[in-house]
Amino acid sequence: MQKGLIKKIAEKYNTPIYVYSEEILEKNAKNILNFPNAYSLTARYAMKALPTKRILQIFNELGLHIDASSFYEVERAINAGINPKNIQLTSQELPEEKIKYLIEIGVIINACSLRQLEDIGKNSQGINISIRINPGIGSGNTQKVNVGGSLSSFGIWHGQFEEIKNIINKYNLKITKLHTHIGSGNNPEIWKKVAQISLELVKKFENVTTLNLGGGFKVDRMNPQNNTNIEECGNVIEELFVKFNEETGRKLKLEIEPGTYLVANAGFIISKIIDIVKTDKFEFIKTDTGMTEITRPTLYAAQHPITIIPQDETQRKEKEYIFVGHCCESGDLLTPEENNPEIPKPRKITEANIGDLILIGGAGAYCSGMSTKNYNSFPEAPEVLITKNNEIELIRQKQELNQMIQNEK
Repeated sequence: MQKGLIKKIAEKYNTPIYVYSEEILEKNAKNILNFPNAYSLTARYAMKALPTKRILQIFNELGLHIDASSFYEVERAINAGINPKNIQLTSQELPEEKIKYLIEIGVIINACSLRQLEDIGKNSQGINISIRINPGIGSGNTQKVNVGGSLSSFGIWHGQFEEIKNIINKYNLKITKLHTHIGSGNNPEIWKKVAQISLELVKKFENVTTLNLGGGFKVDRMNPQNNTNIEECGNVIEELFVKFNEETGRKLKLEIEPGTYLVANAGFIISKIIDIVKTDKFEFIKTDTGMTEITRPTLYAAQHPITIIPQDETQRKEKEYIFVGHCCESGDLLTPEENNPEIPKPRKITEANIGDLILIGGAGAYCSGMSTKNYNSFPEAPEVLITKNNEIELIRQKQELNQMIQNEK
C-alpha cells in the first residue's frame, strides 16, 4: 500500500483500522475458481476467515459458494444476500431444532459426527446428505491448526464405517457427498496422500458424486515463496480423479473451501505507535492495536510483516524493537518468537518515533473474524475496502460504547 493512502485512511478514520484490497480479493478468487479439476468444481469461501458482509458479497458476485462453521454464519451469509442453496454448514455445534429449517431452505448440512448424522436422520428421513470424515491424517504449522488425525475431534473417524452404515440404513439416508479437511499445508504430496485416502473412502459409498477436500492452502505471510502452489496441488488431485474414474467409472465432482488463501494478504491493519519504553535488555513499541484486532500472534506465535510509516521524511537507521499491543495482558504480543507465543522476539526495523504509523500485513484472515473483541472494553475497529477504482469505502463502522453495552441489564 502507498504511504500516502495509508496516512489518508488514518487521518479520516483514525487507528486502528482494517484495510482490504478489492483487487487482491478478486485476483485470489479467480485463482481458486480456476483450480484444476477433472470434471467440475465448486469453490466455497470459508467465511470464518473474514465474515464481513461486503467481503461475502464480493465473493458471491464472483461465483464462490459459502462454507459456514455455525448456524449463525449461515444466517449472516443469508443476510448478505447469499442463496441458501449455495451455503454448506460444517459445524462442531449443530442445533437439532434448526435442522429441519436448514434443510427446507436448501442449506447443505455436513454431518461431522455420528450424533449429528443421527439428528439429521431423525429430522428428515430419505434425503441426500454429506458427511465429514476424519481420514486419520492432519497437517498444519502447529497442532492448533491441525484438524485431522487422532488428536482431532473434527469429523467421523474413518474406521467407523459400520456405525455410519447402520444410521443411514435406519433413516433411509443417501450419502452423496464426502468431505475431508486436514488443516493447512503447502506440500502437494500431503494433498495427494489425503486425496488418495479420501478416494478410497468414496469407494465405500456407492452414491457419492462429490468429494470435498476442504481448504487449508497455506499462506506464508512473511515469505510468500512458501505459499501453496494452487496449480501444482490441483494438478495432482486432478490426476487422481481421472484415475479413479478409469478404475470405477465414476466421475466425481470436486469441492474446495479455502479461507486464508482468499483473504490473508488482501488485508492490513493500520495502527499508531503510542509509546516506546525500555528495560535493561529490550526496547518496546506500544501500539494502539493488539489482540483486540489481531490475536494470531498470541494464539499461534503467528508471524506478520510490520512496516513503520514515519510521520516525517528524515533518514532513519534500523533498530531492534519488540512490538506489543494496547491490552493490559502480557500475552498481547505482536512479535513472538516463531513457534513459541510465550517468548517475545525483537525485530530489526526502521527506527521509530511516537506518533508514527505502522502497517501490519497478512491481516485479512482470522484477524477481524477472530479477535478478542471488547477486551479491556476497546471498541471494535472499523473496516475499509480499497476498491478497484482506488476509492476508500467504509464497510464497517467503528463500534460505539452504547453498542458494546446495549445488551447489559
